[in-house]
Amino acid sequence: MQFIKNFSVLFIGVLFIIFTSAFTKNVANSGNIKIALLKYAGGGDWYANPTALPNLIAFCNKELGTSLHNDYATVEPSSIEIFSYPFVHMTGHGNVVFNAEEAKNMRTYLEAGGFLHIDDNYGMDPYVRAAMKEVFPEYDFVELPYSHEIYKQKFEFRNGLPKIHEHDGKPAQGFGIIHNGRLCVFYSYETDLGDGWEDQEVHNDTPEMRRRSLEMGANLIQFAFEQ
Repeated sequence: MQFIKNFSVLFIGVLFIIFTSAFTKNVANSGNIKIALLKYAGGGDWYANPTALPNLIAFCNKELGTSLHNDYATVEPSSIEIFSYPFVHMTGHGNVVFNAEEAKNMRTYLEAGGFLHIDDNYGMDPYVRAAMKEVFPEYDFVELPYSHEIYKQKFEFRNGLPKIHEHDGKPAQGFGIIHNGRLCVFYSYETDLGDGWEDQEVHNDTPEMRRRSLEMGANLIQFAFEQ
């Protein structure tokens, strides 16, 4: 039974590679492609920023010409359904835990062509670093230089990530996990992009700040689908 289960995951991973290869030729223009939110264990509020992804999707459809489905999916790390979503977003304020099965499935997903965006909503940094060590024990997060292509998609960010919320007053940083030469995980730290994506009345950020946050989010989507 375990062999069958492992084979099924591998088979779906192969299909996912084929799917994403075709998908990148015409970025999310079918109207059937969904992005997903990761529902993880550990007690952290994975469900934070409920208006963020719908606003990002609408922005991408308008500014990038994509036709992403206007709703997003919710997916768990151990689920086979995760292979249906080329882009998975993860956020929260607290603890994150991946058990062995979840870590293995997440690694298979990322190796097969999936992309994970982690956005520290404040307070999840030590937990998410430990959780990702379960997924890729051989890698540490590395800070991406401002010259990285993720900052030079449709929208240019010459100084890296925009600073949306103060938090600890540290500069915004973009970290990545690169596997076999491919950036498969992007971690936005000390910026809180997701808060900038939320409805205006939620955080009352300036229009300019919200715009820059959404532009960076669009860069993530474009990069994930075209790299």
